[in-house]
Amino acid sequence: MTRLLSVLIGALLLAASIINFAQESATNEIFRMPDGTPDLRGIWQTVNTAVWNIQDHTGELGTPAGQGVVEGNTLPYLPSALEQRQKNYENRLTEDPEANCLMVGVPRITYMPYPFQIAQNENQLIMLYEYVHTVRNIHLNTEHPAGAIQWWMGDSRAVWDNDTLVVDVTKFNDKTWFDRSGNFHSEELHVVERYTPIGPNHMNYEATITDPKVFSESWTMSMPLYRRQESNMVLLEYECYAYMEEARDAQ
Repeated sequence: MTRLLSVLIGALLLAASIINFAQESATNEIFRMPDGTPDLRGIWQTVNTAVWNIQDHTGELGTPAGQGVVEGNTLPYLPSALEQRQKNYENRLTEDPEANCLMVGVPRITYMPYPFQIAQNENQLIMLYEYVHTVRNIHLNTEHPAGAIQWWMGDSRAVWDNDTLVVDVTKFNDKTWFDRSGNFHSEELHVVERYTPIGPNHMNYEATITDPKVFSESWTMSMPLYRRQESNMVLLEYECYAYMEEARDAQ
C-alpha cells in the first residue's frame, strides 16, 4: 500500500512538472538582437550519447548505453558503403579523427561532450568550440565560394527563416566521422542545420544529411541544446595533443 501511494504521488508530481514546464514554455520569450532576430549568444551544450553512436546502442566498456538522435533510428547506407562502415567500427580506437586529435566536422562538433560559444552580429555568427580550439564562421546572406575547396569543417552560409537559423554547409573533406562508432561520409557531404530557439535557454538543433556516395537518401538527426547557466561559465582549454603525449610518456 505504501509503495502504491508513493507511485501515485510520484506520478502526480511528474504530471504537475510537465504542466508547469508547458506553461513556462508558452510564456517564456526568447532573447532578441536589436534587429529582431533571435539572440543565440552564450555558451551551449548537448546532453546525450550521440558522440559514441548517433543510433540506439547498448552499453559496453567505455560506452554508455544511449538512445539515438537519428529520425527513425535508421541510416540508409548504400550496400557499397557498409563494408567501409564495418572497417571503421573495427578500427575505431585508432582511426577515429577524434582519437587523433583532429577536427571532427559538422554536425559532430555540435554534440561533442564539450561546450561551445556563439558570438553574433547582423552579418555573421562565430561558433567557438572547446574541443581542440575549433572555430566556425557562419556568414549570413552570402554564397558559398566557387571552386573545389575541401575543409574539415566545411563552408557555412546561413539565412534566417523566421526565428530559425538555417545553415547550409558544403565543401567538406572525407576525413571526419559522425560518431565514435564509425558512421562516416564522403567529400560529397551536404549538411543543412536548423537552430530554433524554444525558450530563452533552450533551442532545437536539427541536421539533415545528404551524401549520394554513401547514402541512398537524405536523413535527419535532431536534439535539444542547453544554454549553460553558471555565472562564471567560460570555455576552458582542451589541449588534445598534450594529453596524447602524456599518455604515451606514461606507457
